[in-house]
Amino acid sequence: MAHHMQSPASHLAYLTAQNRIPAASVLALRIAVVLSKWAMRRRTRLSLRNLDPHLLRDIGLTQADADYEARRVFWRM
Repeated sequence: MAHHMQSPASHLAYLTAQNRIPAASVLALRIAVVLSKWAMRRRTRLSLRNLDPHLLRDIGLTQADADYEARRVFWRM
């Protein structure tokens, strides 16, 4: 059975469309979405650094490219 993952932003859009949510809750949800994106970005960048050289070549990157990306700060795109 296929499981369709919705993005945190789509969940936020649904929740904020509901008029019953207080402003403080909306702010907390937005902060949670940003923190979630940052954590995912950090994990993927560190995982890229650990890819084998042949896998990096498959996606058109060098080890230096992967190292550069892994060193980038998580809040930068």
